[in-house]
Amino acid sequence: MNWWVYIIRSDDDSLYTGITTNVDRRFREHLGEQAGKFKGAKFFYGRKPLEVVYREKLADRSQATKREYEIKQLNRKQKLQLINR
Repeated sequence: MNWWVYIIRSDDDSLYTGITTNVDRRFREHLGEQAGKFKGAKFFYGRKPLEVVYREKLADRSQATKREYEIKQLNRKQKLQLINR
């Protein structure tokens, strides 16, 4: 099963990084469009996710978690460079 690292830009222009097996489904969860209770990240309680600006496919969850950590260590400028490559 493939895993994805993704970055979402929110309405206050902040960037959220996460991992999932299905980026489109996870984005809808962050929007609160799934049936039942809110399943998005706490990060989005005061923000609205606008768009997925980056996605990277990895072979397994372990690799995705490591890559997520690497991306979260980047500063904003470095994340924007990654997004705009």
